[in-house]
Amino acid sequence: MPNVAFQIGTTTISPGARASVALPDSALPDHTPVDLRVEVVNVRRTGPTMFVSAAVHGDEVIGVEIVRRLLRAPQLDKLRGTLLVVPIVNSFGFLARSRYLPDRRDLNCCFPGSSAGSLGSRLAHIFLNEVVLRCDYGIDLHSAAIHRTNLPQIRVTPGDSTTARMARAFGAPVILTSPLRDGSLRGEAAERGTPVLLYEAGEGLRLDEFAVRAGVAGILRVMRDQGMIAAKGISRARSPSLVCRSSQWLRAPSGGLLRTFRAEGDVVAEGDVLAAVSDPAGGTESELLALKPGILIGRAVLPVVNEGDAVFHLAELSPKADEDTVDALTA
Repeated sequence: MPNVAFQIGTTTISPGARASVALPDSALPDHTPVDLRVEVVNVRRTGPTMFVSAAVHGDEVIGVEIVRRLLRAPQLDKLRGTLLVVPIVNSFGFLARSRYLPDRRDLNCCFPGSSAGSLGSRLAHIFLNEVVLRCDYGIDLHSAAIHRTNLPQIRVTPGDSTTARMARAFGAPVILTSPLRDGSLRGEAAERGTPVLLYEAGEGLRLDEFAVRAGVAGILRVMRDQGMIAAKGISRARSPSLVCRSSQWLRAPSGGLLRTFRAEGDVVAEGDVLAAVSDPAGGTESELLALKPGILIGRAVLPVVNEGDAVFHLAELSPKADEDTVDALTA
């Protein structure tokens, strides 16, 4: 069936056309306009409407590189349906190289937002209503916070069969069940009937080639699974994703210099030594042990820690997981 024209803001995109649409958001104190820019691919053949968004947190630049490559993917030439891509949701944070908005609010705590609220509330309102709620589903791209790094992973809502199917199609090394949080994009979208997959990979303010490639490939696999593109030219995941139903942060037992002995993607056993923290003079040393078996899905990258700082993010593995499986996934 032929597709129909797609209108966003004051712009109408005809079937078979692509357009870059600027949705007025706000202005800097010097009155430089700030827009929410949406790249729209509206093809001639009917199909689902999907969004991909990046930089809800301004310092998470890996998602920006993923969508840049996605928009250049040749598979989009034979797309079915409509694709909305927002390369940078939080322009204020992106320009300042900051996770937050100028008033130190976290945009991912501002949903559903309001047209008369704070800066973050207004931006959340525009993004939610002009983009997210007009789609059948979406993928929101994130990385770890600054000074941490994440193994590529998908976060899914407990009991949600739609995001579970999307996650399996994506093919990231790990799928982690993660409860919805009040004020988040994923939580608000789910409440309104739009399932959103959350991709986490890499480090804030850094590009990681493995994380970028895994993100692009995963998005294309989801689009293939939803009938938006053909299978030709899309690689299959090397192994099924490992499903983890819970996780916890392991924290520094004392302050000092951190030496890590394991990395993200490593499978560990209960009691394994993951890191050591020493005082600068070398007089004392404390070991950080794995409290249970699992896979390390994130870690701190700074060598200086305070007592209680999060050092390793450990997710519980299914009993059938082994190191060979993880090596195949992360190679």
